[in-house]
Amino acid sequence: MPEAAGVSAVEVRHLSRSFDDRDILSDVSFTVGHGEIFGYLGPNGAGKTTTIRILLGLLAPDAGEVRVLGRDLAADDDARARIGVLFENNGLSDRMSAVGNLAYYAGLYSVDDPEERIDELLTLVGLADRREDLVGTYSTGMKRKLGIARAILHRPEVVFLDEPSSGLDPGAQRMVRDLIVELSRREEMTVFLNSHHLDEVERICSTVAILAGGRIRVFDTVANLTAASGRPAVTVSLADPGDRARACEAVGQLAFVAGCEMDGNGLVCTLSDPGATPDLIAALVGANFRIEEVRRSSRSLEEIYLEHVGSAEVAA
Repeated sequence: MPEAAGVSAVEVRHLSRSFDDRDILSDVSFTVGHGEIFGYLGPNGAGKTTTIRILLGLLAPDAGEVRVLGRDLAADDDARARIGVLFENNGLSDRMSAVGNLAYYAGLYSVDDPEERIDELLTLVGLADRREDLVGTYSTGMKRKLGIARAILHRPEVVFLDEPSSGLDPGAQRMVRDLIVELSRREEMTVFLNSHHLDEVERICSTVAILAGGRIRVFDTVANLTAASGRPAVTVSLADPGDRARACEAVGQLAFVAGCEMDGNGLVCTLSDPGATPDLIAALVGANFRIEEVRRSSRSLEEIYLEHVGSAEVAA
């Protein structure tokens, strides 16, 4: 049963953990809302998998607290049954077929109508025509898709995916990425995605946290992070570059324009309202400025990631 309104799907509060006197996590805090695809980013060894293991109750924290669906999974068997997990090891037997693997886990999870659920998932992940083949004959990408099916077999409310695209070629990465979006929509579950594939995260995640040097360096929505200067910005190319100064003065008086600068053949306008781009265009056209092109200005998640991870490494 879903938790009451106001309870986050995942809560991490002031979490710290060390190994052999080395701080892995230091005062880490973030939350994940219900139904989100959340991206947890950081370099190898940053502590991403350690965080997941603590959330799952497999490791004890040195300080702080964690909750999944409002519960402590280390002490709540019922809550653990509502969670799905996929680590880099898919948890599959190469000597069994796809159906055999899923039937085995369906028995462990006491899945209702297991045959129907297995058929549904094999169709969802595109493996229905290979259902009786031994998993040992599968490609790496096929094994990963079957691993995701295993992780969501029992209809969990939250699924943790630890580097689901690791070791896959670009085509297989795209298949897994599309599958994650589909399962989030179709299964109505929260996805906690631990990944270092920044393009993947930028495409599918609504919110991200960047972990580096044991601390959270960034925690925000992807839309806010990639907006130039922290606000939505629009580049407007004018048919006559000589109109730039007048156009900049004109749009600078608009209530939804926080700033305007001349650039190249046009303007770069920073907006206080993310939805104000059509109003900006209408105002320029109404003032008889001819527009050749309008595009949103943004920073890539990769730029933001490298900026914060590099700063953490320098500080260390």
